[in-house]
Amino acid sequence: MGHALRLARRGLGNVWPNPAVGCVLVRDGRIVGRGWTQPGGRPHAERMALDSAGSLAAGATAYVTLEPCAHHGRTPPCAAGLVGAGVARVVTALTDPDPRVAGRGHRMLRDAGIPLTEGVLADQAAELQAGFLLRITQGRPFVTLKLASSLDGRIAMASGESRWITGPEARAHVHALRAQHDAIMVGGATARTDLPQLNVRGIATPQQPVRIVVSAQALPPLAPQDDDHGPLWRVEGSPAQILSDLGGRGITRVFCEGGGRLAASLLGAGLVDQLVGYTAGLALGAEARPFLGATGWTRLAQAPRFALAETRQIGPDLFHRWRRV
Repeated sequence: MGHALRLARRGLGNVWPNPAVGCVLVRDGRIVGRGWTQPGGRPHAERMALDSAGSLAAGATAYVTLEPCAHHGRTPPCAAGLVGAGVARVVTALTDPDPRVAGRGHRMLRDAGIPLTEGVLADQAAELQAGFLLRITQGRPFVTLKLASSLDGRIAMASGESRWITGPEARAHVHALRAQHDAIMVGGATARTDLPQLNVRGIATPQQPVRIVVSAQALPPLAPQDDDHGPLWRVEGSPAQILSDLGGRGITRVFCEGGGRLAASLLGAGLVDQLVGYTAGLALGAEARPFLGATGWTRLAQAPRFALAETRQIGPDLFHRWRRV
């Protein structure tokens, strides 16, 4: 299942609105087939694994990171595909909360007489699938807020100069994280001031993330949509409504890169699920611009708490990742 989860991660950022799933087929102690959800959401992981295994799928154990689908869409149900291939056993990590599945895939396997084991590495699978699970259960995508700052929490000089606070290694790491999200979001002021490209560079990716600018005004002349840039969407409204609209369009994972007012509004609304920070070894002083705008909070209890999930050095900078408590 651990291997299946690593395969599933390859689909993050390029399979929405579908979940990123991994599947491994094991027969007689060796892997005979494996697959993961392909760009655009199809083929599904199980079909890829079955096709790679061929006749060796018969009698194999299938390890799948999410309950196999049970409904007819553009392709037949994956649960039926596993039954038809003659697999001897199925192991899954999570039940799919999608009402079209929601236990029906597991039931289809049991009705066919296939032994089923559920809940293997469920916590790891739930973290990987957080975006898909949130979209299905709460109607909104998973939100990662990125903050790159000096030691004293500043993102630019008073003049606006900000290139570059962090080093090239940290900036390359940001592109790797962008590639794992369906969309990159910034506020209108950031878009007009920085004219950001909002794309993945230096890494091969099946498709570019959607570029989202939160602004009630017309957009600045950002790069057009092409092979190097994803679709450009302008959105407006409250944070909750914006995320609900994005969830309705199939977006499961959003990477927010500022600015300060947008970051503060998302935090204040309790809509930041993960915070990633890059801290550089310099201090800019009170005159410099803070990475977070005004929140209106007057008590510590109002500030959302995050639990440290990961920290490490990247080049000369410190990377830290926090998950909402």
